[in-house]
This record gives sequence, structure tokens and C-alpha cells, in this order.
Amino acid sequence: MSTFTVTELPLPGLKRLTRSRFEDHRGRFSRLCCPMALQQAGWQGPIAQINHSVTQHEGTARGLHYQRPPHEEMKLVTCLHGRIWDLVVDLRPDSPTFLRWHAETLDADEDGSLLIPAGFAHGFQTLTPNVELIYCHSAGYEPAFEAGLRVDDPALAIPWPLAVKNLSTRDQTFTLIESGFEGVGR
Repeated sequence: MSTFTVTELPLPGLKRLTRSRFEDHRGRFSRLCCPMALQQAGWQGPIAQINHSVTQHEGTARGLHYQRPPHEEMKLVTCLHGRIWDLVVDLRPDSPTFLRWHAETLDADEDGSLLIPAGFAHGFQTLTPNVELIYCHSAGYEPAFEAGLRVDDPALAIPWPLAVKNLSTRDQTFTLIESGFEGVGR
């Protein structure tokens, strides 16, 4: 059984991975993480950290988070329960899609994950209550290098599918993108 199918998305390096599923009378099985298959899909380095989040209320937005150099990170985001609108913004200054965003719906019943390159901001909105996510990170969390973009930044003009609610204090205090924003990069 192959681990997953890789779909290239509109922003360079961004990919949707769909896990192969085996089903029988007992239920279903899919491989959540296989380092060799991830490497073939573009993952670089080891998995340094795995996080699990639970978001209780529909419409909750989290993000748009990233880490500044030299602690940029790749992420593999998987929805284990519920459904989200998963969104990334390309912050790589020499990318042809600098400051463009892309979103994908991740549904626990569809066995999909988003493989996000380093140099992207990431956030999501819950489309159902009681959403559970698991995130694999290529670098450990470094609080002194955390940063973010506002989910309501007019420069991004993101049409969130639901009214945004339950933003954390931190997510509300990120500054707006101004002209001269240089992004993140190595």
C-alpha cells in the first residue's frame, strides 16, 4: 500500500497529501506519517516536534503564525476530527507568490494533510465544533522567534468562510502588513 498521493498546489512547494486508506469490516487504517514518503514529497530534515490541538467552537480562527529566521519550519497539518479551512500565506520575499494566500478544506473523513514549506504563515478556521489537529514540525518552537499576521489584514483580504471568532489575545495583537514588509527568508 502506498503511503499517500501528492497534489501540487498553486503556491510553490505547498502540497496536499492524501493518505491511502485500507478499509474492511473492522474499520479503516491509514499511515499518518512515514519519514521516507514525506521526504519524497518534499519534507526536509527530521520531524522535530509533534503538536495536537483541540478547538471547541465552530468559526474559531487560529493564526496566522510563523517563526522568523533562523527558526523557520515546515509543517504537516492533519485534521483528526471535524473539518477546517486551512490557510497559508507565502512570506518568502523572492517567491513569485510573495504575500499570496491559499486555503484548503481538511476533513478528518478524507485523509488529507497540508505540507507547508518553511517561510509560510499558517492558520485555520474551524468549520465544525470539536476539531482536533495534529501538526508535525521540522523545527522546535522558539518563543523569541514567533510572529504572525492578522487574520483580518486588508492587505491579504482573506474571505473567511464563517464569521471569525474566538481569536486569542496574541492573534489580535499582530500588526498589519505595511508597505515595505520584507517577509521571511534565509
